[in-house]
Order: sequence, then structure tokens, then C-alpha cells
Amino acid sequence: MVNIRSREDTGKLFFDFKYRGMRCREYTALDDTKSNRKRMKSVAEKMDAEITLGTFAYRHYFPDSRGAARFDQHTFDSEENQSATTPLFRDFADTWWLENEIRWRRNTQLGNRAVLNRHLLPAFGDCPIAEITKADVLAFRAEVAKCAGRSGNVTLSPKTINNLMGVFNMIMTEAADRFEFPNPVRNIKRLRLRRKDIQPFSLDEVRLILDTVRSDYKQYFTLRFFTGMRTGELHGLKWSRIDWEARQVLVRETVDKGVTDYTKTDGSQREIAMSSVVYDALRAQHEVTGQGEYVFVTRDGTPLDTTNVTQRVWYPLLRHLQLAPRRPYHCRHTAATLWLAAGENPEWIARQMGHTTTEMLFRVYSRYVPNLTRRDGSAFDRFVTNAINGGMEEEERT
Repeated sequence: MVNIRSREDTGKLFFDFKYRGMRCREYTALDDTKSNRKRMKSVAEKMDAEITLGTFAYRHYFPDSRGAARFDQHTFDSEENQSATTPLFRDFADTWWLENEIRWRRNTQLGNRAVLNRHLLPAFGDCPIAEITKADVLAFRAEVAKCAGRSGNVTLSPKTINNLMGVFNMIMTEAADRFEFPNPVRNIKRLRLRRKDIQPFSLDEVRLILDTVRSDYKQYFTLRFFTGMRTGELHGLKWSRIDWEARQVLVRETVDKGVTDYTKTDGSQREIAMSSVVYDALRAQHEVTGQGEYVFVTRDGTPLDTTNVTQRVWYPLLRHLQLAPRRPYHCRHTAATLWLAAGENPEWIARQMGHTTTEMLFRVYSRYVPNLTRRDGSAFDRFVTNAINGGMEEEERT
């Protein structure tokens, strides 16, 4: 479809359309007025009809355009030959999907399929894959950035857009390698992510929550606060994964939307040491659900549903206690900050959390523990103060 748009910098009108899989912009000297838009609209409608019928001649409409050379007959012949050797984006995307689906976990499959169906196929499905340009990719990303987000967000987050572009890049990288054309997504920089503040609970708040929560969820939240397990990991925890003798919780599965699957990453496969509080909570829970497969279950014996726990137990509890609302995931943040505050070894904490390095601990959590490994500035303050005072005293003696 040929669109009529106005430049923000000059207010002049221009045609914006796609022709043979390429995005084209042809600028005019016309001001953005009602009469000028009407004149251009009649031209745009004629262009639309000719593009649909396959009779559109680019140079006929824009004889002095530098872009017209791309669509001259001799140039088009070479492009047509190239297009004949490269499939449409949707056809190659299907091939790419079938070849890679086997290596993805379920959540990755769902996420990648959503990206294809919602964004990539509608935008590029009918384009010969070798004809997608960097300008097309940047224009696509700009349009995607205007899409409505979830959970009340006005637009998609930079993280979501980066993930979307990551899928796009994987497809184009494979196609560029097979059909020998430059990948237009390759050198496009990722959007910057805003740093998110976390809100771990204090030990007093944890105690208040555990003293107030429904009795049938007390053990559940005890484990959430003192093991650092993710929601799906806790919901997928089986009694066969509790090593009473070694006093360890073995994280091996996760549950998402009622489906048991492998953990988020290989690093998430771990053994969590039971503190006395966790050990006692599991013993108490064993008296209730120990005859079944899963540690925490519904009345029907199935794993807990995340939405049900969050909406019917968690948020009502926080409102009742007049605590700031935050996602249950902050229980995991709480475990990390409590371990750090207790002076546990950061490498040990990283293993408990399922992190492969300690980088996240120091980057995300350390600011909540000002005396972590004595890095609160007090040692430096004493050193400088003693040095300066000592030097002054020595000068006075001389």
C-alpha cells in the first residue's frame, strides 16, 4: 500500500511504499496541506493499482529518483535472477524452524513461534529473503517499538524487542550463509536496557509474612524465601528430589502452565543446601503431601498454578500486611540478599541460585549489603584518617 506521510523536519509530503520487497520513499516539495494530500492520494491509488497488476514502472513516476535505477529493466533482470535462487522469507523461516526446533526447550519454542507469527511473518513473509535491506530492518524495529506491551505496558520493552531481533538475526544469518548475501541484521546494535531496581524483603518482613500467611502455604513460602528457587522450580519439585540424608534439595525440573520440563538452563540444575528452617518446613510438608509425587500440590494432587497462587494468595496477603506490592520472584532476591548479609561465600551463593558466576551477585545484590566483605568504605576512611592525623602529629612534633 502506498502511504502519504509528512517529514517531521520540513513538513513536506512524501510517498512511502514497498515495491518488489523493498521499502521505498520518494520525497516531494509539497507542503502538508489538505489539497496537496488529495492530489497525492490520487497518484497513490493509481500506483497501488499498477503495483497489484504488475504494470508499475518506477521511473515513469519518479524519473529523476536515484532509487529508480534499482528497478530499471537491466537491473531488475539481475535482481530477478537472484530472487529466483532465494526463497521467500516465510518459506525459509519454515525450513529454519524445522531444522532447529529439536534443539530448543519448550519455552524457547513457544517464544520463537510467537515472534514469527506475530511480527516477522506479517512484515516479511512475502519478501524474497535476499531483498530485505538494513533500512527495512530498522523501519521494522521502529514499528515494532510502537506495539502494545503486556501487563499494562504502553509499548514493548527493549528486552522484548532485543529478543525479537535476536530471532530475526538467527534466521537471516543462516539464510545469508546459504545464499551468499550480506545479513542486514548483523550490525544493528541492541537497544539499551534500563536497570531494574529489585525490592527484596527484610528479615522482619519475611517473619511477618510467614506468621500471617495461610497455614497451608506457610511451608511453601518458607522455601521460597530461604532456598532462592524460581517459581517453576518450586512448583515442579518432587519428593524424589529431596535428599534427606545429605540435606539437599535437588533442582532438576520446572513446571510451566501445567507442563513439567527441563530447567531454564543447564546451570539451573543444582543442589540447594537445606538450612534448619527449610529442613523443618519440608518435614512438616511431608506429613501433608508426602504420599504423592510433588511437594506442593493443589487439592487434586496436581502442581500449583502460578496465576492462582499469585492472585489468590500472594497479592491479597501483601495488601493485608500493607507491604509494597511486588512479584513473588522477589522472594528469590530476598534469599540472595539474606545469604550475602549472613556473610556466606559468594561462590556458594551463586551455586545455590543456579548462577554460573558471581557477577550477578555483585552487580544486582551487593548494594543491599553495605558491609559485604568489608567493602563499605569504612576501611579506607580509617586508613586515610589515620594517615592524615599521623602526618599532622608528626609535623607538630618537628
